Amino acid sequence: MTTFYDVPADALIQAVAEELDLEEPEWAAIAKTGVSRELPPEQEDFWNVRAASLLRRVAIDGPVGIGSLQRHYGGAKQGSTRYRVRPDRKTDASGKVIRTILQQLEEAGYIETADGEGRRVSGEGRALLDSTASDVLSDLDRPELERYA
Repeated sequence: MTTFYDVPADALIQAVAEELDLEEPEWAAIAKTGVSRELPPEQEDFWNVRAASLLRRVAIDGPVGIGSLQRHYGGAKQGSTRYRVRPDRKTDASGKVIRTILQQLEEAGYIETADGEGRRVSGEGRALLDSTASDVLSDLDRPELERYA
């Protein structure tokens, strides 16, 4: 049986994003995804792609909280904009974006709250990831992955 660990992450995230049908809030078009970003995301399907990525990350690391997901999706903020005298420093991603997506995934039944531990993937979410991984693996034309089929 194929699991979501057996396929490349980028292919799996794109396929799961196509299956998810989450509604993007009005503020998402103008909100940055973190302090280290200058502009909001330009992808049309950013919300579903980030949701698929978060679903996969919660399945790998779960139970996981908002803070550790903020650190994972964060980036490097430049020390000085003009002369780059200071070294870059690590900054966290936006908690509002992550929290809102996790709440939508929880309403859809893909994620559940673990009391005092954070959030973890539910059985329905795991089934979505594994079935999508099976479809992705059959679509890929890579001989080194045929052993998993």
